[in-house]
Amino acid sequence: MSSFYELATDLFDPLHSFWEHPKTRRIVAVSQVVAFLIGLAGIELNRHGLLPPVLARVTPTSHFYAINLAFTLVLIQEVVDLIFVLPCSVTKSLGKQFEVLCLILLRDAFKELVHLQEPIILIDAIPVLLPMVTYGAGALVVFLGLGLYYRRYRSRAQGRKGPWLYPFVATKKFLAFCLLCFFLVYSGWIGWESIVAGRVHEFFSVFYTVLIFSDIFIVLLSHTYQPAFRSVFRNSGFALATLLIRFALAAPAYYAPAIGIAAIAFAYGVSRATELFETET
Repeated sequence: MSSFYELATDLFDPLHSFWEHPKTRRIVAVSQVVAFLIGLAGIELNRHGLLPPVLARVTPTSHFYAINLAFTLVLIQEVVDLIFVLPCSVTKSLGKQFEVLCLILLRDAFKELVHLQEPIILIDAIPVLLPMVTYGAGALVVFLGLGLYYRRYRSRAQGRKGPWLYPFVATKKFLAFCLLCFFLVYSGWIGWESIVAGRVHEFFSVFYTVLIFSDIFIVLLSHTYQPAFRSVFRNSGFALATLLIRFALAAPAYYAPAIGIAAIAFAYGVSRATELFETET
């Protein structure tokens, strides 16, 4: 079994080091800027009928779609970060999921702009402003709650360590490697379907559903290494918070921010209650 743990570590650690390298981060950031500019240029060319039919079919004519593209690229980076943070503590992994939720709410706010004509007419913009403000306010409240959540996380003492920690973390590294492979294959298939077949598939909701199953697996796995009641309750409570995040992603306007706020409030409550329980015991 030790060879499996070593294999998982050898597969995951080099990829993690490569992704966290400052040069890689810089390349990703520059690529996002270039993609945004290319998106604007492509939309402008399509508005003038200068794109080939194959590209014109999948290129919108509203410049606001370039903003959606920019936030989608940022979200992709955050999702990859989420995969790589999975072997860390459950608390830190959940925090990263809330970071992704904040960005998704902001992206949904900017997505409302595609319903407007260019140039913007204020009277026509009023029905769009209401959901935009709702998404933005929801993202802000979740962001503030996440700050409180991280403050409690950093102020807590380090958890207990033992001989179980290495196999537990190694198993989570193997799970993260499998999720990364699924992410690459599935995103490649969606890109192919969008460009060649013209079909648009929802990526983030499907991938987040997969993450829910991985979170449940981690919760069950943690019970074998941390059987104490407070650990079982904390990990199960955090898994429920991720389920609420999933519902927030699938919910329509006005409901999604409310569910997201409820999720961060519940996660903070679980963290605080667990800390109080440990203090009492």
